[in-house]
Amino acid sequence: MMPTRATATLSGQAPAHEHAWLVESAHNTSEGMVAYVRCVAGCGARRIDLQGPANVPPSAVSKLVGR
Repeated sequence: MMPTRATATLSGQAPAHEHAWLVESAHNTSEGMVAYVRCVAGCGARRIDLQGPANVPPSAVSKLVGR
């Protein structure tokens, strides 16, 4: 069973945590709304999300960038 709080680091990265995403900018595309988000927990992680239909949660369309 995994511990509920990670304390180990991988490759010098910050300890793992649940990201809290803040939208920095967004625009509509033919696929839906694209949102550029960053983690507000201070780890520096960023990603790009695609929001399709309103009843479907956004999905990450990029790999995590940053710590």
